[in-house]
Amino acid sequence: MKQPKYRRILLKTSGEVLSGNHQSGIDPTVVESLAEEIAAVSSLGIQIVIVVGGGNIFRGEALSERGVDRVTGDNMGMIATVINCLALQDRLENLGRQTRVLSAIHMEQVCEPYIRRRALRHLEKGRIVLSAAGTGLPYFTTDTAASQRAIELGADVLLKGTKVDGVYSADPLKVPDAVRYDRMSFRQVLESGLRVMDSTAVALCMENQLPIVVFKLTEPGELRRVVTGDAVCTYVGDVSNVTSDES
Repeated sequence: MKQPKYRRILLKTSGEVLSGNHQSGIDPTVVESLAEEIAAVSSLGIQIVIVVGGGNIFRGEALSERGVDRVTGDNMGMIATVINCLALQDRLENLGRQTRVLSAIHMEQVCEPYIRRRALRHLEKGRIVLSAAGTGLPYFTTDTAASQRAIELGADVLLKGTKVDGVYSADPLKVPDAVRYDRMSFRQVLESGLRVMDSTAVALCMENQLPIVVFKLTEPGELRRVVTGDAVCTYVGDVSNVTSDES
C-alpha cells in the first residue's frame, strides 16, 4: 500500500455536496458516505481539518439579492456551516473517530470557539477538526476561510472536493467537450477566471505557496487516492515542483 503524501490536510467542500441529488438540505446517505471516506483517510494517520460551506441551507449573497441585508445573510450562512459540521461530526463519531467542531462564531453550547492553538492541539491528538462559521466575518466566503485555516494551521495541501474530477476549461456538466487540466499555476487560475475557488482564496494560497488539489469528492475512494497520489485531479500550485504522481 502506498504511503500518504501528506501529514496534515485541509478538506474543503461545498454545502451542496451534502444535499446529494436534492436542491437543498442534508442527505443522510451522502453524509454517511463522506464520513466513511474521511474516516478511512484519518486511519492512515493523516491529520485532517474540514471546512464545509453552507449553501445547501443558506447562501448570504443570494439572500441579499432578494432584499436581505448582506451582513445578516452572511451571518445566516455562517450558522448554516455549523449545522453541516455538526451533521458530519455525528457520523464521524458514529464511525469511532474523535472530532471537534470549532466555530468562528461563539456558540459554546454546541461547539468550541475557534482558537488556533486549540485546533493545533486537537490535530496533534489525532482528532478531526471541523472548522465552522467561515472566518466569522461577513463578505468572506468559506473558500477564503479554508485557505486561511489551511495556512495558519500548517496544512501541507488544500483539497477542494467537488462534484467533478478537477478544473475544466468549461463546466463539464454543461459542455461535454470541456478539457480537464492536470496542472495549473496559481496565476493561470487567477487570469483565466475559472471558478476553482474565489480569487481571494487563490491569492492567499499563492502568497503562501500552499498547493490546491481539486478532485471529485463524490467518487468512492477518491479522497484516499488523492492523499496517496493516485487520483484523477487538478493540481494548482508551483507546477515546476510537481512530481509525476501528482500530474
